[in-house]
Amino acid sequence: MSTVINNTTPAQESSSTGFLLGIILLIIFALLLFFYGVPYLQKSVSGPQITVPEKIDVNVNSPSK
Repeated sequence: MSTVINNTTPAQESSSTGFLLGIILLIIFALLLFFYGVPYLQKSVSGPQITVPEKIDVNVNSPSK
């Protein structure tokens, strides 16, 4: 005597819901990267700021004896 196993296929979820959720999370990640990551990279690349005057007085005055 043979046994027949009748498995019903499970109900499949809509794939568009997962796709939409993934797109929303990707947009949020991109915005966070833009608002926080870009200024952080600009600060780390700029380095120290050195100001050099336009005119330098190089006249040396010797003391009078």
